[in-house]
Amino acid sequence: MASSKPLITLSSSSLPTNTKPKLQIPQLSFPKILKITKPQLLSLSTSTLKSLSLIAATSLTFAPPSLAEEIEKAALFDFNLTLPIIMVEFLVLMVALDKIWFTPLGNFMDGRDAAIKEKLSSVKDTSEEVKQLEEQAAAVMRAARAEISAALNKMKKETQGEVEQKLAEGRKKIEADLQEALAKLETQKEETMKALDSQIAALSDGIVKKDMSTHLYTAPFSSKSKEGEDMSRFAGTGHPPAFNRLTTP
Repeated sequence: MASSKPLITLSSSSLPTNTKPKLQIPQLSFPKILKITKPQLLSLSTSTLKSLSLIAATSLTFAPPSLAEEIEKAALFDFNLTLPIIMVEFLVLMVALDKIWFTPLGNFMDGRDAAIKEKLSSVKDTSEEVKQLEEQAAAVMRAARAEISAALNKMKKETQGEVEQKLAEGRKKIEADLQEALAKLETQKEETMKALDSQIAALSDGIVKKDMSTHLYTAPFSSKSKEGEDMSRFAGTGHPPAFNRLTTP
């Protein structure tokens, strides 16, 4: 961007020959750049950043030649295309990071927050459903217990009636068997008494006959009166005299 024009034009008539010429630095007027804060820069969209970068590049590319010459000639402000390229690279890097890193990360964070909120709401809904299920289970258990208790009471009543009926039948049967056994015992007792009476009568007759046969040869004839008395007593009691002697002390 070199130019053949001199930086300062000096007139030979106005300056003396003895004095040294003084360099005058021209005052350059730069275009005003908008001041953008960091939050505003982050809130800019991709299209806005692209348009700003294009505007900056075109403004620097199509700068007027006088401005370029003055910038080049000024010793304090020796600019080239490095700064715009770095700015463009920074903007491109910012856009790339926004697209590649920050936007997916923000979407991931938003999705995670939504998933957490959904899970919390589902957990709350599930707790309400669990409470309802517990209440239903408690109601079913109460109904089942009431039904079981009613069935048990009914079964107890039926079983108690059957047991009482069977006990009554058993008592009647036992009483009938007892009466029959008592009747049999009474009959056996009567038969035994009759048999004993007949045996006693036969035994007494044998004893009397034996006694009479022994006394017939040993006792004197004076004892006939006593025998007659015994026979009369036998006739009154129904037992032989020997049996009376055995029974009386």
